[in-house]
Amino acid sequence: MSLRQQRSIARSAEVSGFGLFSGSDARLRFLPAEPDAGIVFRRVDLPGAPEIPASLDFVETTARRTSLVKDGARVELTEHVLAALAGLQIDNCVVEIDAPEVPGMDGSCREFVTALLAADLVEQDRPRARLEVDRQICVADDETEASVCIKPYHGRELALTYHLDYGRRSPIPPQMLTFQLTPETFVLEICDARTFVLESEVAALKAAGYGARVTPRDLLVFTADGGVLDNRLRMPDECVRHKILDCLGDLALLGCDLAGHVTAWRSGHRMNQLLASKIRELVPNRVSHDRAA
Repeated sequence: MSLRQQRSIARSAEVSGFGLFSGSDARLRFLPAEPDAGIVFRRVDLPGAPEIPASLDFVETTARRTSLVKDGARVELTEHVLAALAGLQIDNCVVEIDAPEVPGMDGSCREFVTALLAADLVEQDRPRARLEVDRQICVADDETEASVCIKPYHGRELALTYHLDYGRRSPIPPQMLTFQLTPETFVLEICDARTFVLESEVAALKAAGYGARVTPRDLLVFTADGGVLDNRLRMPDECVRHKILDCLGDLALLGCDLAGHVTAWRSGHRMNQLLASKIRELVPNRVSHDRAA
């Protein structure tokens, strides 16, 4: 299976909103980038407009989101932007932002996808590196019973299976979905899925200084009886679809296409990042760069 060509966008695109955690107003611009540039965040509100590559080397562990930090400059809630770029197979892009947190929009990555598609995707004259796993690799957390594994996949592409199960007392019912990554299926089945929270968690989050501007219209808030507060589900299994969206964004920090079948059980950002780090550690020699894989 030959490697695909790298892709970028033809022109700039812009979205604006506020951060779900910080409440900061933010303007985000997607800009074209040269082959092999990768995804780079640029903090244009800071002196010198410092850049932070979207790489595992710059991940900082942060609750409920994926943060990137380099030399004191940081960008938080990057996973939805990274998922949009990875889902569309856009490999090279500068993401300018004038705030420390990516705008949350509606809690999904649909508006990022819409903006990127309007900017037109362009194929570049360089093959995209692909990492193919040749063994099963797992990480697990005994305390939370969360785990995430990857094993070789016959299609030499990326497939994601997520098992969402928070137990019998959770208002969110168990859900399971398998998704094979293509730009078409990502746009149709995954990018609309919004982030979610339990109503019982809201007070503690706001007491910690998070979500001051967020209303139930900005994400999914599940009530104790399993309903959704002041909102409606876009699909019955929207929660598990959003978990796949998050996982895709976190794995994009590898900086190359990933070939394998990922199976996650109650995994979150930290576990996804740990798996990506372990993959990079154990199978670096499996990265293909030339045209013939």
